[in-house]
Amino acid sequence: MELKTKNILLDQSFSTKEDAIKAVGKLLVEDGSVEESYIDSMLAREQVVTTHMGNFVAIPHGTDEGKEFVKATSITIAQVPQGVNFAPGESEEKMAMMIFGIAGVGNEHLDVLSKIAVFCSDVENVVRLANANTAEEIIAMFEEEEV
Repeated sequence: MELKTKNILLDQSFSTKEDAIKAVGKLLVEDGSVEESYIDSMLAREQVVTTHMGNFVAIPHGTDEGKEFVKATSITIAQVPQGVNFAPGESEEKMAMMIFGIAGVGNEHLDVLSKIAVFCSDVENVVRLANANTAEEIIAMFEEEEV
């Protein structure tokens, strides 16, 4: 999986998790990886179950029905230093500082999801990502770990 600098948004701020999901989804569309309808599928998944994974990370992706809108496997990233709450209205906040939008042909998204989850299971890696100043720095971190 090749990360592209054009698929990484740095120093973002979002009022809602929906805005964050739309931003990473829009990058997937602009990359030519998904059709516009995939964004609705990502929002629908979030309504069913949160894509917040802990350690200040969220990995929005589409529903099984949304697979028809996927043209190519891809990953997009939004760095949100102030975080965005993925559990508004709940007693415990689930802040995400790194948001990974993913789309996968067939079951390829499972491999991408797994690699991101393993890398981000170390909160120090998440801190490094959140503090990165360039898209190239983020790409280099993932290449070091062969994500």
